[in-house]
Amino acid sequence: MRTPIDMSELLSEIEVPDIGSAQLALQDIQAKREQDLFAEQKRKGWDKTVEARCDFTPRPRLTRRSGLFFLSYWQKSVYGRTLTDIKADDSMVLFFAGTMTSFIKEIIGPDLLKGDWCIITTPKRRHLVKNFATRISEEIAAHLNIPFYEDVCSCRTKQRVDAIFDVNVVPKEQNVICFDDFVTTGQTLQAMKRALEPFNKNLLFFSGINNKL
Repeated sequence: MRTPIDMSELLSEIEVPDIGSAQLALQDIQAKREQDLFAEQKRKGWDKTVEARCDFTPRPRLTRRSGLFFLSYWQKSVYGRTLTDIKADDSMVLFFAGTMTSFIKEIIGPDLLKGDWCIITTPKRRHLVKNFATRISEEIAAHLNIPFYEDVCSCRTKQRVDAIFDVNVVPKEQNVICFDDFVTTGQTLQAMKRALEPFNKNLLFFSGINNKL
């Protein structure tokens, strides 16, 4: 018959890990990861490397978005200049205007020479002075020899979705070109359409860059 082994001495030398401390340590690590993840997402919003870009390869396109059709000449791209960089470059105003003038002439054709055309743009939202789209529209108007009406509409609400625009000036011309430099959701153009529909104008919407792939 075997003699029982006394394990009490051996067991007394074994250190049992503190499970509570381990759990707290894991919780602390998880909290730091979540905090770092949030910080990374916050930084991403300011990171210009993830901003929309355009390489200015001509890609004329008719798009239906938010209930209306608009014509665009360029397309958002993976590589190229960022939208912030484009708007900050004064030379881009003339580049946009010259290209869009040729595009508009090609689309409308001889009817442009018959008169009764004008050009407008979308409301200023963050600018007290002339913004990028306004400056381009002025140049297009000069190239086409048609009137440009500034601040036709103003934005009553701050949100872009279902925005409400108030009409400040009603163009006397029947045919109205509505230009916007960048179109993403189409909500701004749709708000322009809603605002001007009661005046029975023929509205033709153009965009420089279609800001969706």
